[in-house]
Amino acid sequence: MPIELEFEKPILELEKKIAELRHFTHKEKIDLSNEISDLNERLEKLRKEVFNNLTAWQRVQISRHPERPYTIDYIKILMKDFIEIHGDRHFQDDKALISGLARIDGREVMVIGHQKGKDTKENLERNFGCAHPEGYRKAMRVMRMAEKFKLPIISFIDTPGAYPGVGAEERGQAEAIAYNLREMTGISVPIIVFVIGEGGSGGALGIGVGDKIFVLENAYYSVISPEGCAAILWKDRKKAMEAAMCLKLTAKDLVGLGLIDGIIPEPLGGAHRDSSKTAQGIRKAINESLDELLKLSPQELLNSRYKRYRNIGIYKE
Repeated sequence: MPIELEFEKPILELEKKIAELRHFTHKEKIDLSNEISDLNERLEKLRKEVFNNLTAWQRVQISRHPERPYTIDYIKILMKDFIEIHGDRHFQDDKALISGLARIDGREVMVIGHQKGKDTKENLERNFGCAHPEGYRKAMRVMRMAEKFKLPIISFIDTPGAYPGVGAEERGQAEAIAYNLREMTGISVPIIVFVIGEGGSGGALGIGVGDKIFVLENAYYSVISPEGCAAILWKDRKKAMEAAMCLKLTAKDLVGLGLIDGIIPEPLGGAHRDSSKTAQGIRKAINESLDELLKLSPQELLNSRYKRYRNIGIYKE
């Protein structure tokens, strides 16, 4: 049974009614094709009305949908010969952040990405996609490997934030993220970043410095989660809806601010409605970006990346 978001209830109710009519038609051998056709037209119209006019908070809700495709799902759809690389060579392997070698359309790449779980057991194992310091150190280890073997890096962001636990802080969470931010600016191979779900704070930025950055239509990218922002500004997490609007965290907002390079379209209802279709948008962005970036020399690439980040925040009065 589909998981309901509050604003989706009218759509799901209509889908359920259509399914019941089809079952009744099949069982009783009664022709209700006209009625079903009318309901399908109503359903399509309702979907467009709802999903073409989503608020920032509703997009945040879709970005967190438990059926939404995660990093491993996109790797399976888009890539071949994936070989996972484990461990940071200092402490342990962090299952909230995966990495490895793969091929996409004949090109060898290095892949890194946050990974959430599909159920409670896996979410506990993956720490709900909240990486520890060893996750970010593992990511940097494989990025250095990519640089050594001249492999482009594909980064998938999907985290509410880095893990804020005592153990993570003791092992240098802030330092690990800050180190990655600095070092990624000097990695001399193309880095293409995709925000596929949640893009929360430093936890996202720790693998988010890139030459091209794309955000899925119903993903978000922000300095803080709406709930965290509401708790700080209004001392009330229930004001998350208002915070989401103020944070300008949607893909459309980010394009308007010049912070990202493009939006990857999703099917009506979200990426979980058709993960293969969503993946093809990612494939197109990867190939077009690599066609452009691989023409640059390492120094041209680094100069372009430097200018990109120096221009963020520039404004005219």
